[in-house]
Amino acid sequence: MKKVFLSLAALALVASVYSCRDTKEEKMEESAETMQTETENAMDEAGDAIDNAADATEDAMEDAGDAVENAADDTKEAVKDATDGQ
Repeated sequence: MKKVFLSLAALALVASVYSCRDTKEEKMEESAETMQTETENAMDEAGDAIDNAADATEDAMEDAGDAVENAADDTKEAVKDATDGQ
């Protein structure tokens, strides 16, 4: 009877160690998948931020170019007005 009890106890111990290992492996796989998804999302967000920054820079450059053209036109008109008066 003692041998049967010890055999069952040993079998239960082996089964519990094996099931814990499976659980840890599953958790590690889930963690790796989660990290991969989060990394992909972060990379997508970074790409969107870069695109937005590029668009904003392009708009700012266009506005600056328009401002320079307007300033040149205003200067030209001012010089023309100043020379017409003399």
